[in-house]
Amino acid sequence: MARWDPGTADRLRKAALELYAEHGYDAVTVTQIAERAGITRRSYFRYFPDKREVLFAGAEQLPPAIAEAVLAAEDAGSPLRTALAALADVGTQVTRLIDPSPERRAVIAATAELQERERTKAAAVTAALRDALERRGTPPDQAKAAAQVAAIVFGDAFDRWIDAGGAEDFPAYLDAATTTLRDACR
Repeated sequence: MARWDPGTADRLRKAALELYAEHGYDAVTVTQIAERAGITRRSYFRYFPDKREVLFAGAEQLPPAIAEAVLAAEDAGSPLRTALAALADVGTQVTRLIDPSPERRAVIAATAELQERERTKAAAVTAALRDALERRGTPPDQAKAAAQVAAIVFGDAFDRWIDAGGAEDFPAYLDAATTTLRDACR
């Protein structure tokens, strides 16, 4: 297949997930992923810088999108509600772009290096929330607390979305995660 095929990045993601599931992350090479996707090793690096980032492509766009959504959100009455409203919007956009793959989550859960990358992504989301809330005028201590709680709810909502195979729109899962948190605080 031609290296400029618009479906190449998706083929690489699919090939990587299959190979990671079959052999474990550590046992798979970039060459194996490229070959399974029908391209050369050299062409692989036009899409992803390493074998880890094939699972996290586009993650760098999430924090700025979240910050923008928080800054644009209507005042929902509290910093936490404002953050959650923004996350409902961003989560809806993200779920239109990704596949609710339990395989990806399983591969990450089985590999310390990937777990660390996932934690780094979550920390960037929390920082984006906190910074945007502060820019809206929220006191730093409240912005930090609201950002941390909102990020946890966001992660839980994504887990629920994946578990359900994306059967409903993302805000339904965010609402369910929020309700669980609220019930746990009673």
